[in-house]
Amino acid sequence: MGYEFDPKILGFLCNWCCYAGADLAGVSRYQYPTNMRIIRVMCSGRVDPAFILRAFSNGMDGVFVGGCWLGECHYVTEGNYSALSVMHICKKLLEQIGVNPERLRLEWVSASEGIRFTEVITDFTKKLKELGPLGIGEGIDENGLKLKFEAVKSLVPYIKLVERERLRVHFDTEDEYDKFFTSEEVDRLFRELIVDKLTISQILLLLRGGPLSTGEISEILGLSPSEVSRYLNSSAREGLVRFDEIQKCFVPA
Repeated sequence: MGYEFDPKILGFLCNWCCYAGADLAGVSRYQYPTNMRIIRVMCSGRVDPAFILRAFSNGMDGVFVGGCWLGECHYVTEGNYSALSVMHICKKLLEQIGVNPERLRLEWVSASEGIRFTEVITDFTKKLKELGPLGIGEGIDENGLKLKFEAVKSLVPYIKLVERERLRVHFDTEDEYDKFFTSEEVDRLFRELIVDKLTISQILLLLRGGPLSTGEISEILGLSPSEVSRYLNSSAREGLVRFDEIQKCFVPA
């Protein structure tokens, strides 16, 4: 008998809507997969990128965020719009480190939509089964996956600053958010402000494990030697790394 992958899911559910919808599904005895462990939050806008990344780095195969429908947030700050921006940014980060962004899902579920809740969770669980276990499904080994998540987690404070200063927007519809975050302008900003720092963060973490040559770093990260040299030279100018003449390798400064 073959092994059937059973995905581990962590869900952050808004207290007022999605959590109430999940509760309705339970008391109504609607059937759906029980793979998800739930954390109740007062608003989907309170879900920090660090929570999502920590969940994945701790072995979750998928992360689900459920909130109120747009325009129906229980707070004047309309936190679900903020949640929508955070989800787009986190999906871009996952894609950048080679993790399938479909492992992260945001849905709106009202307190009266118990059936919708069961349908969404059933569909998400099915999708994760198709993707396979985190890392294995992407062809990333355990150590490589750990390195990537450690690198991106270390940048969370900076990423939140970039979001606040350069990527914070407010639209009325999801389509407008989708169009904005998939635009060439946002892709350019993401590359200029985040991608380089993320790569340097990975290099610094590698060097903590011991001296490495440009070629070794290139092989581990799947980058060309010229790209790695550029990052190393930039890091050396900032005093983050140095070249050890004796070992002929780079080491932390």
